[in-house]
Amino acid sequence: MTHTHGAASPALTTNDTPGSAAGSSDGEGRDGAVSEAEHWEAFYRASDRHWSGRVNVTLADRVADLHPGSALDLGCGEGADAVWLADHGWQVTAVDVSATALERGRRHAADAGVADRIIWERHDLARTFPAGQFDLVSAQFLHSSLRRDRSPLLRSATGSVAPGGTLLLVSHGAFPDWAPEPRPDVVFHTASETVDLLRLDPEEWEVVAATTVERDAATPDGATGRLEDVVVQVRRRGPLDRR
Repeated sequence: MTHTHGAASPALTTNDTPGSAAGSSDGEGRDGAVSEAEHWEAFYRASDRHWSGRVNVTLADRVADLHPGSALDLGCGEGADAVWLADHGWQVTAVDVSATALERGRRHAADAGVADRIIWERHDLARTFPAGQFDLVSAQFLHSSLRRDRSPLLRSATGSVAPGGTLLLVSHGAFPDWAPEPRPDVVFHTASETVDLLRLDPEEWEVVAATTVERDAATPDGATGRLEDVVVQVRRRGPLDRR
């Protein structure tokens, strides 16, 4: 997805959709708009807590059968996914552009007793990216508040996957059914389009899942609505796969 509509958008904010802050630029946006970092700092400072503190359900489902190793959580928000991964045996590097979100994540990890299993890093992902390769790279609702090409970020994410490792992307697939005025300038990529953006070498990568799922979510007024999620899971082939 290349356009702004991330978790800070009222139309896409739900009580059970944790962290989706994504770094993209420290400079001004189009027409003098606030930068990505400023946008997300203002978003998090506007409330003592924005997300439920629960893990994203798709992440929990998809990772359950993976052997714990190193994990990179891109756009970690207030840290719910990172804490869940750490509690399930992963050594996590959690990344966000918002210093406020990262501090809340640190407190959450300390309260959960997993502070020693998580490294917290602040990155503007269009300019800097965490070093190293990871057994799991997770990007849950990693959307930008600025209009920009998503492809370079996704390819950086694939480059961070270790041989034999997994990349899991979960993205908004449409405006929620309670959105009052869906914006015509916002583009939602399908699962197949997201896979295309990754530019995967079929000799090196296996597409485990590329699908769209619907789920119930709480609306801003406390009712129940429907959300559409795009789920893409790919695995980088390891040395044993090539024998």
